[in-house]
Amino acid sequence: MGKFFSFWILWMLTGNPFIALLILLVIIYFLDRRFVGIFPSVTRPFRRNSQLRKLRHSLQLNPHNTSDKRELARLLMEKKRFRQALPYLEEVLKVIPESAEIRAEIGRCCLKLGDLERGEQMMLDALERDPRVHYGEPHLRLGEAFSSSDQEKSLHHLDQFRKIQSSSSEAYYRLGRLYAQMNRREESREAFREAIAIYRSLPKYKKRTERPWALRARFRLFF
Repeated sequence: MGKFFSFWILWMLTGNPFIALLILLVIIYFLDRRFVGIFPSVTRPFRRNSQLRKLRHSLQLNPHNTSDKRELARLLMEKKRFRQALPYLEEVLKVIPESAEIRAEIGRCCLKLGDLERGEQMMLDALERDPRVHYGEPHLRLGEAFSSSDQEKSLHHLDQFRKIQSSSSEAYYRLGRLYAQMNRREESREAFREAIAIYRSLPKYKKRTERPWALRARFRLFF
């Protein structure tokens, strides 16, 4: 009702329903970005592409800059260009072979590219070197990767992730999805409820990143 009234006011002020609708959508977008965080940033892709160009240019001048290679790989992974990111990470690993973080990032790329065997091995190597690498995220990614092909393994990794990262709505949401695939419906609903409960208990700065998972969990409970 409030949105319709706002739209009507804007229509009266502008004299054009299309302009009024556009203004209303812009207002909703900025309110979401400020207080909710569901909609993606419209400026982030442009900033990221600018960073990518600068890093590529920097590497042309200095091909051995390890920090630039790692940052370039990170940005490519954000864009889901895992095949392009992988060679940069492998070059970085040659320089710092003891790095658990780089091994975990290579493992994630391999998992996303469908190479589950190598991806799992790199993730396990990373966890062996540092059980809390990336706050336990390798367990979460392995749980996600094996949710269809090996549900017991997926459950194991999600359980390990929960032990390390107890304030993750995403972990409980993925656990709920996995239980649903296994027809363990009550456990699935309990996991979704836990995802929402965790979100409510989080401090404000953390809620922004966990909110999408809590909303998905609520959606699953509704249906």
